[in-house]
Amino acid sequence: MIEFGHGTHVGLRRTRNEDTYYADASLGLFLVADGMGGHQHGEVASALVRDAVVDLVSRGHSLIEAVHGAAERLQSCARPSFDVLPMGTTIAALRLTADGYEVAWVGDSRIYMWKHELRQISHDHSLVQARIEAGQLDPVQASQHPQRNVLTQALGVTAAEQLHIGMARGQLEPGIGFLLCSDGLTEGVSDASIERTVARTDLASQECVDQLLLGALDGGGDDNITAIIVRAS
Repeated sequence: MIEFGHGTHVGLRRTRNEDTYYADASLGLFLVADGMGGHQHGEVASALVRDAVVDLVSRGHSLIEAVHGAAERLQSCARPSFDVLPMGTTIAALRLTADGYEVAWVGDSRIYMWKHELRQISHDHSLVQARIEAGQLDPVQASQHPQRNVLTQALGVTAAEQLHIGMARGQLEPGIGFLLCSDGLTEGVSDASIERTVARTDLASQECVDQLLLGALDGGGDDNITAIIVRAS
């Protein structure tokens, strides 16, 4: 049995919501895409990638194949000029099967898993994450860094031959849960607060999502906010 909740909010500072998402238990597919702010038609890029991944998975492609195919479709639609950056988007996607799961991501939209504790299973493709790994920043410094939103990978922006799609897979067990979210959530809500919310078994998944969105708004709501919670039982 799969229970899930989902939601998105434009936030308190933006006039458009460039995030989008998809959640379908029958297909076993859940994804969040965050169109890149400051780029041409971020909301178009995220929607195009969402629709491409859904189409390709529905036609039998694996999740990694679908993300690759979505990247190709987005680049074929983008028409960069000398003064306009191309359309771009992140993606964080989850595919469930009868006994397993696989996840894929590009950019800094995140995928968390929890059983007894919250664990980030995606890996941010960002400048500050690269500097953390190089020992140049610690996580506290990174959370306040002025370039914390600069990505090193994004669909539509990174050339196909240089695109690195993160991926992981594992066994699906009762009690496992997943959170997919855009950085509008993680910028406004700490991992500790996220963990307290998603661990509340007295709340339905949708209620947990609603709590997370409210928490991000209380934290400033500086960006679009999107979250999906998926629970296996």
